[in-house]
Amino acid sequence: QVQLVESGGGSVQAGGSLRLSCAASGYMYRSTCMGWFRQGSGKEREMVARIDSVGKTIYADSVKGRFTITKDNAKEILYLQMNSLRPEDTAMYYCAARTVYPNTCTLPTDYNDWGQGTQVTVSS
Repeated sequence: QVQLVESGGGSVQAGGSLRLSCAASGYMYRSTCMGWFRQGSGKEREMVARIDSVGKTIYADSVKGRFTITKDNAKEILYLQMNSLRPEDTAMYYCAARTVYPNTCTLPTDYNDWGQGTQVTVSS
């Protein structure tokens, strides 16, 4: 059974940290890339970070140096370590996978499977 299930969201004060996890059963060896996206209230969904099948990562400029995307192929878990959180990081965070031919994997339309999301709220 293939599915993406996020966890680890919550409420934190500015400057704090959270680690998001995405249980990616059935995806690690069949995805060309996996990513974390977020969507704030009234905003479009945007890429936060993505990692491809050989471990190459791309980050949004707004999170560079603060967030780290990693994956554990054996455990089939995708992670997003978020440090130095800011109020503007408040959003629903989604895990996504692309299982077709490789591309840059930076747009929501590049991904064919999505989790249901986990809420992150950062207070000032």
